[in-house]
Amino acid sequence: MSASDQAASPARTAPDDGETCLPDYGGGSLVNLMSSIATALGGSSAYPPLAMLPPHTLAGTRHLVLLVVDGLGLDYLQARDGTLRRHLRGQLTSVFPSTTASAIPTFLTGLAPQQHGLTGWNMYFREVGAVVAPLPFRVRTGRHALRDAGVTPQTLLGLSPLADRLPLPCHVVSPRNIVHSDFNVALAGRAERHGYASLDELVDVVTALLRREAPSYTHAYWPQLDSLAHEHGIASAPVAAAFATLDAVFERLLDVAAGTGSRIIVTADHGFIDSPADQAIDLDDHPALRETLLLPLCGEPRMAYAYVRAGRTQAFEDYVRGALGNRIRLLRSADVLAQGWLGPGTAHPGLHDRLGDYVLVPRGRGILRDWLQGEERYTHVGVHGGLSAAEMNVPLIVGPLT
Repeated sequence: MSASDQAASPARTAPDDGETCLPDYGGGSLVNLMSSIATALGGSSAYPPLAMLPPHTLAGTRHLVLLVVDGLGLDYLQARDGTLRRHLRGQLTSVFPSTTASAIPTFLTGLAPQQHGLTGWNMYFREVGAVVAPLPFRVRTGRHALRDAGVTPQTLLGLSPLADRLPLPCHVVSPRNIVHSDFNVALAGRAERHGYASLDELVDVVTALLRREAPSYTHAYWPQLDSLAHEHGIASAPVAAAFATLDAVFERLLDVAAGTGSRIIVTADHGFIDSPADQAIDLDDHPALRETLLLPLCGEPRMAYAYVRAGRTQAFEDYVRGALGNRIRLLRSADVLAQGWLGPGTAHPGLHDRLGDYVLVPRGRGILRDWLQGEERYTHVGVHGGLSAAEMNVPLIVGPLT
């Protein structure tokens, strides 16, 4: 930044309107859950274990299954009776930001975003000079696969899968259309991968794994609740129907696990809120703000990263605070990083580049969109990625040892 940029007034370092629920990396987050799991299974972790599920409580487990239900927030579960709620152990926080693109790498590597360095659906990677969607592993503009340029997740991300650090057989169970994706293959590591086409088939796969003789760890992932909530809203009938089916599936899994010395843990990557259309902020309507940006907004509609042109910092801050101050909270990315929102410890070497100069947090139920030319435009009713309790808090559900 230039001297004039450095002289610009600092952004507020913390939201001040009561909307903030930050990750509890001290013993109450997804990171700590993975610490407990890794330690209990004979691995290790640099993070504190989960306070409500310390490693010794998992001792003696023959088969440990972690079922990640994409989008199942704590408040949604608590409003509904059933087998899942009856086995609710307590509340966890997600990671920052509260999104699949940051939480799934935590499940698969055991690392906080501070170390795995994945900060949202769309990320700027200086290494390839482009904005990339890391989960589908493609460039945002034109949606070209990075493999076509000879780039792999192993070389770009450089992450060590949790399965490669555990001394027992590991399995990854995912929908058939993504189980062998570039990203999944890289972060599953040596784990055996199993695809499924329906919840019934997921149960069949897990059942077969629970009946194997050798102790094992299984990471299973179910995305349908998330996709339905995006399309119809978290309060919709399709989401309720999917949840009811999931609840019945969990009961079946508990029956299968009975007598096998197995433990079934269910949690989620994030929760949801519904965002009214009139609370969306489109940069198409704010050309003066777009003109201050060096790159398209990255991250998520509920948590965007802004890369500001040299010499335009004051204009950027003035516009956000003036025209959008009642709709967006403005934070310096360096402050967010320093305050540990992405986790404790030494930061991933690429993290500063991947957070931009500022973090823009829509207030209330708002979202922030920056469309590119030729990009298919869509509307999500249900959204996540923000700092509200509904987005950040997820359940810890534990099936008992039998």
